[in-house]
Amino acid sequence: MGDTIAALVVMGVSGCGKSSVGAAVAELAGARLIEGDSFHPASNIAKMSAGIPLDDDDRAGWLARLGEEMARTLADGAAPVLTCSALKLKYRDALRAAVPGLGFVFLDLTREMAAHRVAERPGHFMPASLIDSQFAALERPSAEALTLTLDATLPLSEMAPRVVEWWRASAERRAGARHIPGSTLSQAV
Repeated sequence: MGDTIAALVVMGVSGCGKSSVGAAVAELAGARLIEGDSFHPASNIAKMSAGIPLDDDDRAGWLARLGEEMARTLADGAAPVLTCSALKLKYRDALRAAVPGLGFVFLDLTREMAAHRVAERPGHFMPASLIDSQFAALERPSAEALTLTLDATLPLSEMAPRVVEWWRASAERRAGARHIPGSTLSQAV
């Protein structure tokens, strides 16, 4: 596949805007949104709701399930856009193992802005008290292939088209590619 991106993960700490950006990108690209938080088992949600950070063991089954869902979506002929914190390299590598040609969009945000956004977010299971643990776990994907880093404070109207254009450009680099299979990506933007 080379540098063609088959699927996207919109990643970053809680409060960076993964859900909003992922939904906007999926709509613009004609892709299928997979909201990672909706795949957490009840035990993970209970821990986070109680202010207890998830550990690698808590995340392992969740990441495996997300990889399966992306692979199934591709097999169905659709292009997946997954929202997932993917804070550590080994988490991203687990997802890459499930879906070759996986691209990552890292929404970069300061600790202060993340805490502010999470505190203002009603009805979410992730309390602002877990922001420090998210930043402690974060391994920035700055040197990783097929990764786009964006300032998460940019307007959504600017971020989503930028992501779609980057994704489309990866498809165009493949000889003869006109679009991402299962999407309208070549017509978006």
